This record gives sequence, C-alpha cells and structure tokens, in this order.
Amino acid sequence: MSASFESAKELREVIDKIFSLMDADPDMGPKLRAADTPQRFEFSDFDVVVNIRATKGDEEGNLYWEWSDDVAWDSKVQMTMSSEVANRYFQGKENVAMAVARRRIKTGGDMKAALDLIPITKPVYAQYREYVEREKPHLKV
Repeated sequence: MSASFESAKELREVIDKIFSLMDADPDMGPKLRAADTPQRFEFSDFDVVVNIRATKGDEEGNLYWEWSDDVAWDSKVQMTMSSEVANRYFQGKENVAMAVARRRIKTGGDMKAALDLIPITKPVYAQYREYVEREKPHLKV
C-alpha cells in the first residue's frame, strides 16, 4: 500500500519541512551549502516544482528554495518524480539508482553531482521518519 499526500498544499508543507531539517542540521546544512548544487524537483502528480540552492554571501541558513520555476539561478540537477516516490525516498525506502533505472525518477543535468549529495543527506531519512510518525502518520511507508 502506498502512502499519499492529501493535496499539493500538504506536499509543499512536508517538502518545506524536509528542506528545513537539512538546512538546520549542523552537519548536513554546511555540507550542502559547500556542495553548492542547485536542484530542480518536479512532482508530476501535483504539477508542482521547487528549486533549491545553497545560500550565498550573507543570506541566512544553508539552503534557499522557491516553489517556482521563475528563479534567478540555473539548476545543475533536475529530477521529476511522483510525490509518492519522493515520500519513499526521504524515508530511505526508495533506492535512487533503481528508481532511475525503472523510470520512477526521471533525471537531467549532472547526475554525478546529484549522487554525491546522497551520503550528505542520508541523516534526513531518520529525521523525516520521526516527523512522519509524529505529524503525518498517513505518509509512513
């Protein structure tokens, strides 16, 4: 059985939470900022797009994201997936290489850069699972 988001609004709320967890984490946040790999995520089932990049100069935090394609930077990595695949991925239940091979995740751009981020972001899986347990049990996989 799959765990589904109830709406685009809920998807945005949850993805905002995931990015906030990564941004605030004392290990992940600075490493993601240093990696400086702008990404574009498209969630095909809700026709929603988010662009994320490292913060610059005196911007607060480590990550900055906008729910729009109208951004002032180019993505280095593009990924398109359903919200269900994203939910499984951020819970550590979706293998990226297998999902790409099976076309559950469609990719573009610099895939080596994207794959280099996986070890950095791995700690978010447990944090997200805790959040789902506490706040969004219908999303547990």
